[in-house]
Amino acid sequence: MRQIERLLSRYNESHQNKTNVAIHAIAVPSIFFVTVGLVWSIPAPTWFEQFNINWAHVVIIPMLYYYFMLSGPIGAAMTLLSIATLAGINLLEYNGVSVWQFSLVLFVIMWILQFVGHKIEGKKPSFLEDVRFLLVGPAWWWTHWLKRMNIGY
Repeated sequence: MRQIERLLSRYNESHQNKTNVAIHAIAVPSIFFVTVGLVWSIPAPTWFEQFNINWAHVVIIPMLYYYFMLSGPIGAAMTLLSIATLAGINLLEYNGVSVWQFSLVLFVIMWILQFVGHKIEGKKPSFLEDVRFLLVGPAWWWTHWLKRMNIGY
């Protein structure tokens, strides 16, 4: 069994209840978005401006490498999510929304929802056993879409 299959199988063990799965379908990509938004908001060195980058760009590169090492299709899917996330954050900034405030509020709300989902499920969140599951959550979310498109992971 490949590493990605083992991780997804273990993650799936605590995500069986339909309500918990529905909550995660909303909360997981939202948490990804706002986590990137929070990292985006960390003040960057002035020389970053020469390259039009910030800390979010720097953090996304090794994260995508990890996903591609697990699975090409999941790496590609996470690249799409990352591009959409960065575009969404740019849109927030363009419209004068404070990225860090928006991200912090939504971060707290989505994590509360996640814990409510796990209370309903009756099982603790996977990341409490292994922090890698914080990265496996978005991959798990994508597997549902990849299966619908008949793309293996």
